[in-house]
Amino acid sequence: MSAVLPPQPWMADPATLAVIEALAVDAGPEGARFVGGCVRNTLIGAPVTDVDIATVLTPPKVQEALKKAGIAYHLTGEAHGVVTAIYMHRLIEITTLRRDVETDGRHAVVAFTTDWKQDAERRDFRLNAIYADVGGRLYDPTGEGIADARAGRVVFVGDPQTRIREDALRVLRFFRFRAWYGRGEPDRASLAACAALKDFTLRLSAERVAKELLTLLAAPDPRAAVRLMAEAGVLEVILPEAKDLARFESLVAIESEQFLGEDALLRLAALARVGRAGAWALADRLRLSGAQKSRLGEAVSPDAAIVSWMSPKAVRQSVWRLGLEAFCDKVMLAWAGAERGAAAVQWRALPPMARSWPRPAFPLSGEEIMAAGVPRGPLVGKVMAEVEAWWIDNDFPSDKLAVIERLKAVAQGMAY
Repeated sequence: MSAVLPPQPWMADPATLAVIEALAVDAGPEGARFVGGCVRNTLIGAPVTDVDIATVLTPPKVQEALKKAGIAYHLTGEAHGVVTAIYMHRLIEITTLRRDVETDGRHAVVAFTTDWKQDAERRDFRLNAIYADVGGRLYDPTGEGIADARAGRVVFVGDPQTRIREDALRVLRFFRFRAWYGRGEPDRASLAACAALKDFTLRLSAERVAKELLTLLAAPDPRAAVRLMAEAGVLEVILPEAKDLARFESLVAIESEQFLGEDALLRLAALARVGRAGAWALADRLRLSGAQKSRLGEAVSPDAAIVSWMSPKAVRQSVWRLGLEAFCDKVMLAWAGAERGAAAVQWRALPPMARSWPRPAFPLSGEEIMAAGVPRGPLVGKVMAEVEAWWIDNDFPSDKLAVIERLKAVAQGMAY
């Protein structure tokens, strides 16, 4: 008897059912099945965030079926058989069954098929080549996908080197899936193929590498997968800046112990032994966003003021100077790079202390400074800077009268 998924909310979701029913009009009850992450994650009890459907219908037929059902769509990649349905604010990716005709490690020319086994054979890993119909009945063309998913095995479909030569990104995907779903010893043939063809990843676009790398680093505990990447020589190829595995592993441990959640960008900063300029160069190479580039550069920049024994006043001064995010990033990296021991108690106190402080606004405006007799022009900024320095040094007093008195004293002492 075939294995069957237990009923799931995503399977009974009105948007999912509407799309499946629209396709079934032309494809028949066996012509559209769920595939990939939604099936795999349900099998292993992991959350399902996206629903993907595979179908025997060609892209034009998919579009026609959706149109007849009143379901909006956009062409995500028609040449590769991908159409995204949009219904009830949900996005559902629909892919026509396909087989590879020509591959070069980056792009593939595909031909559409109605053969589910052919479609499974061109997928990356056996645990991603499992299909389920609308009733939850499972189809496992490779014969090993269900067992792999349940056992936490990440194994290429067919010959690993062939799969990688079709798409070099599969090297990174192997380690990403190990980070998220792998258990036990890695598949030796798959690992050996990744090591042998690691230089194929140099053909990949920076955007694809960055997406896979950050997704890998966002796993609850990616330490074993990153160590495996390093041992296989893959990490050195895609991230030559990754010289601090010890700090990275310490950061992941701290995040776990403190229930802080997974911060992929900060983990990248922990891995990279670079300064601000090196972090910017890394961000440019990976085509990270401007905000990510800025954060990465600030996080790795040395700051002598960040120490485990900071007083509450020193914490507030650093948060004012750096901003909350940069301060906490620097603390986490310094803590991860420090010797584990008694100082951990001190490090642990700093981020909550910083987050609990409602950062005040500087209580003076330029108009108020000029009202104190300072003429319009550069002196306004000079007076403001001096009063602000006094305000910071006195731990951000909220007494506006005291600030005004200090302004008067500074203004009187200035030579106009």
